[in-house]
Amino acid sequence: MTDLPQTMTAIAISTPGGPEVLKPVERPMPVPGPGEILVKIGAAGVNRPDMFQRQGNYPAPKGASDIPGLEFAGEVVELGEGVLLHHTGDLVTALVAGGGYATYAIVHETNALPIPAGLSVVEAALIPENFFTVWSNVFDRGGLTDGETFLVHGGTSGIGVTAIQLAKAFGAKVIATASGEAKCKACRDFGADLAIDYKTQDFVEAVKDFTGGKGADLILDMVGGDYIERNYAAAANDGRIVQIAFLNGPKTTVDFTRLMAKRLTHTGSTLRIRDIAFKAKIAGALREKVWPLIEAGKVKIIVYSTFSLEEASKAHARMESSTHIGKIALTV
Repeated sequence: MTDLPQTMTAIAISTPGGPEVLKPVERPMPVPGPGEILVKIGAAGVNRPDMFQRQGNYPAPKGASDIPGLEFAGEVVELGEGVLLHHTGDLVTALVAGGGYATYAIVHETNALPIPAGLSVVEAALIPENFFTVWSNVFDRGGLTDGETFLVHGGTSGIGVTAIQLAKAFGAKVIATASGEAKCKACRDFGADLAIDYKTQDFVEAVKDFTGGKGADLILDMVGGDYIERNYAAAANDGRIVQIAFLNGPKTTVDFTRLMAKRLTHTGSTLRIRDIAFKAKIAGALREKVWPLIEAGKVKIIVYSTFSLEEASKAHARMESSTHIGKIALTV
């Protein structure tokens, strides 16, 4: 399209550090290559990996944009060679390895999905990072099935809210941990059968009490640290623990006897570095199995607060305060 600008506004990381290092800059307009689409962004999601990248602890994968931002939604304005899945004017939501904090971004056509019916652009922008992550780790890697007991830590985070709702929608009994009664109530409102205040309760004992001593069949953990050994204690025989982050650090001392005695599986993954084809498979599963739930209102996108693109530093400060329930968005 000839009427597109030559440059765009983006949020750059001026130097590793606190939220204040996020600065608006002008960048050349990205050009879609074969199989890629150019999207005029209406909103982008803010996620903890963006904070880690800003701090200098989570660099963009090789070949990805150095601009932070892993998800966005907006209008397709230009097509690369051979694109078949989308057309100019389509509204899409997309998962990327970087580049979301901008007015325009490119994404491979298979990693973009049509915005579910009834959702705003802001709501749609907050789907990809959490839904791709939860589907991949809870259902594909973790193998959660109908009737199993599922424990998710950080129940009011974007991942937690998504995991609670999807696990419940597919027939699991759901336990979530959170800090304080207000967040525990939010977990129950999202569908959790039990919410544990980890500041005042021992989640291992609470899980055991809830399950009659059996434990959780699947645990999704983003905390790490001393939670690793406690997860082993809270897991059922033949239970699975899926690790997706280490907010309390990646190192701890663990007695692995329980791993053997209970026949546990402890696995983990990170989504950002996976290739386009892997993410495309997840996109297909979401379109088939989850989009109908969203469009029917059975799974909701929880928008906690929005900031303008230029206020990215304020959005990061809000996320670091850990007061949010659900997701934080940047609007363009």
